[in-house]
Amino acid sequence: MKLFKSIFLVLFLLSMTLSCAQESSISGPFFLEGEDPRPTNSKWKPIKKMSDEFEGDKVDTKKWQISGQGWIGRAPGLFLANNVTVADGNLQITTTKMPNPIIKQGKTFTHGGGYAGSRKSMTYGYYECRMKANKTFMSSTFWLINDRDDASGCDKRTTELDIQESIGQITGTEEFVQKFDHTMNSNTHSRNIPDGCDVVKGIAGAKTELGGKVYDDYHVFGVWWKSKDEVLFFLDGKFHTKVTPAADFDLPMYLRLVVETYNWNPVPADGGMTGSFEDRTTKYDWVRSWKLVD
Repeated sequence: MKLFKSIFLVLFLLSMTLSCAQESSISGPFFLEGEDPRPTNSKWKPIKKMSDEFEGDKVDTKKWQISGQGWIGRAPGLFLANNVTVADGNLQITTTKMPNPIIKQGKTFTHGGGYAGSRKSMTYGYYECRMKANKTFMSSTFWLINDRDDASGCDKRTTELDIQESIGQITGTEEFVQKFDHTMNSNTHSRNIPDGCDVVKGIAGAKTELGGKVYDDYHVFGVWWKSKDEVLFFLDGKFHTKVTPAADFDLPMYLRLVVETYNWNPVPADGGMTGSFEDRTTKYDWVRSWKLVD
């Protein structure tokens, strides 16, 4: 019994040591030299409840909700919790085609996507992920959004911060769609304004080239939500665009890792799921959130 306890203690201490070593090795967000925008008298503090290295073999459900949190997906893509897994150091969201259509909330669903939403929200900070998109007509995304039920009065509105929205296979014909397989597509949204409120509705965003297809390799997508009217986007550790949202961005928002269907990029004639498991899977190597402190 004493030997068993000793072995258990050694293994426990070893696991704690490895965990602490991994955390201490990540001293701040991923920036190229000279690109870190923080003031010299400040530092980046990690927000652990909105960060994940995706080690292990299952989703940390204390951090992530994977059934949609009341949102079932945009038809014809239904969020399926079974499509969200952790393996090989990645959160994986795999696209699927259902054997038979499913009708939910009066809509017909033929394909499966996936959703992982943070249980914690935050306002200003730096948010980043290392992601590799799937090759299908369905999306690969990383973004933030508020919950209108958290607020009241004129704050009962929607603010959304899209850091990256992409698709692997373009089937839509509109001009803006043609860049979604080789660019970082970012937006700030202000919508669902309560009646009688003097709040502007609108979209302000940015695009930048990746230098290849979104599924060719991993990229680090980041945003510094600096203040209510300053949002700065970063690609692979390098700043590229500053955006001023249409309305004040000062409401707490939640992280979203989502694979869904878009009505402007329809299902292809062959169903769009002819590729391998690898081709049909969006991979998130890690997600990290930081707050600026003195």
